[in-house]
Amino acid sequence: MTEQYLTTVLDEARQTIESHPQVGYGTEQPLHEHLRFAVLRLLENEAEDTHTGESRVPGITVGYGNDAAMFDHWRDEVEWWTDIEPQEHCTRFRIFYEQLDQDELPRRALEVMTALGAWRVWEGPAAACGSYDHRGRREAHFLLHYNHPIEEHLARLVEPDDSALAPDGGWVANRDRQSAIQPETDTVSAEPSADELAPRMRRACDEEMDVSLLRKGGVYEVHSESGNFYDVDVAAETCTCLDWQRREPEGGCKHMRRVDIEIDAGNVPRPDGRLPRTESEQQPNSTL
Repeated sequence: MTEQYLTTVLDEARQTIESHPQVGYGTEQPLHEHLRFAVLRLLENEAEDTHTGESRVPGITVGYGNDAAMFDHWRDEVEWWTDIEPQEHCTRFRIFYEQLDQDELPRRALEVMTALGAWRVWEGPAAACGSYDHRGRREAHFLLHYNHPIEEHLARLVEPDDSALAPDGGWVANRDRQSAIQPETDTVSAEPSADELAPRMRRACDEEMDVSLLRKGGVYEVHSESGNFYDVDVAAETCTCLDWQRREPEGGCKHMRRVDIEIDAGNVPRPDGRLPRTESEQQPNSTL
């Protein structure tokens, strides 16, 4: 069964790359980003329909983010890190599910995470934490390393390169795992000149930031130029950075503004978890 779900996860990620490569443009790890977005699409009951046509388990919600960033934000609220210290180069998946008599994680969710190569690090009652409030449910946590070997498999599906293989089928040298997904244009394009923009907007446009959907409902993770991670909730109009917490500037901090820019540009999934519309989808139907 694990091999079946590995094929499903890879195929879902591959088809997302082919139809919406911009999902990975705003991140340093585009293949990793497509894989974790594939998990959301395959498991979350309210997510957009999958490319692969897989049915979902009712009642599952998926959240994910950088493990070290979660620790920085929530260390005083939860005790998930007592057994395993926060991992800087890992994604922590939070799988929320309905609490049944057995309190067991639905088997399909376990199969998908196992196929992905993630390992379970915690399970228990869901806590109200950050933008998540699933009290009365249970949650299971899984960690997945950046540059996991599964990214090699995905890169091969997207951009086959038989020359990279030795005669025995092993790798001759490490491939550039991210070369399969590269933006053709800059992820941020702002028509006004930098001199015409307010300082925060200018920084939002000019600074290096990676933006990815953290949780369906409008919560995004921003990896800033400083190396810090921040959660931006576009619905609540909040950010976990100090600028927002101390000043709540009009129009939002630079992280909130950058998320707005990336959403408007179609470089990240929309707040409802749906993929950006392609150019062909945006064209009006000219047939009568």
